[in-house]
Amino acid sequence: MYIPSSFSETDVDRLHEFLEANSFATLITEGESGIIASHLPLLLDRGAGDRGILLGHMARANVQWREVDEAEALVIFHGPHAYISPAWYAEENVVPTWNYVAVHVYGKIRIVSDQDVLLQTLRKMVEKYERGTSSPWSIDEPDDGFLSSLLDSIVGFEVAIDRIEGKWKLSQNHTVARRTRVVDALQTRGGEQACAIANLMKVTIQKDVE
Repeated sequence: MYIPSSFSETDVDRLHEFLEANSFATLITEGESGIIASHLPLLLDRGAGDRGILLGHMARANVQWREVDEAEALVIFHGPHAYISPAWYAEENVVPTWNYVAVHVYGKIRIVSDQDVLLQTLRKMVEKYERGTSSPWSIDEPDDGFLSSLLDSIVGFEVAIDRIEGKWKLSQNHTVARRTRVVDALQTRGGEQACAIANLMKVTIQKDVE
């Protein structure tokens, strides 16, 4: 990923927080069938390995897992994004752009065949996403036969993180005055993505004025 120094995020804790908050990711690998991408929810085990390990699963019918054991993988985590109009800068000789946050993870993927380990991963994933709901569903609710059939239909995997890159492209290459006008415009336009970018921009502006 191309990351100018002004947009680079290297704090591992902040990158890990981003992975946990934006856990629906794109897993990209290359095998005999060529380049394949799957869109999957992933869990981060921060304490495993040097930089953490990603845990996930995919359908057994998905050919991706058959060709990638011990292969290199790229996992892309997408954050909020928003179009930035040059009119918001209220100055001449500026151009449109797009502000966004993204993290790329690189590492070797390992297929997990142990169903007990896979069940533990499913349990953790369900607990994470059911947390806070009024009537949380439990992986223990289905009968044993249904659960066994479920486990037979999926394949688990791990990605040990070798390298992690974060890009916080939030107009840091512009003056505080320009960025403040962009924040105001984003908040006026409204919408989840625009407001999320505005809030992230506020953090970078605050750091620059302190």
